[in-house]
Amino acid sequence: MILMFYLSLIFSLISFILMMLSLILSKKSFMDQEKCSPFECGFDPKSIARIPFSLHFFLITMIFLIFDVEIALIFPMIPLFKMVNFIIWCKVSFFFILMLLIGLYHEWNQNMLNWII
Repeated sequence: MILMFYLSLIFSLISFILMMLSLILSKKSFMDQEKCSPFECGFDPKSIARIPFSLHFFLITMIFLIFDVEIALIFPMIPLFKMVNFIIWCKVSFFFILMLLIGLYHEWNQNMLNWII
């Protein structure tokens, strides 16, 4: 028990020393301040947070994320082709692709895919 206490104390001390060395030896200057600031979607983090943005941009982003996750779910279906019965694999694949197409049809119906500014 005492050994674990000493080890955690030593590791904490080493971590603290390394962090202080990093702060002392870093070459940060005033010119690097803009590089270190967060940048997301073209918004300046130091300005007013209530600036309106395009809802269409948000919807396109959501569509991208949904289809990106669905493509990641399709990849395991390829090796699964050799492991399971062909009929079962076809049914699962057909259902999955059908759900993708229904989602795409719904987005098209709602005019989410029209890129009009």
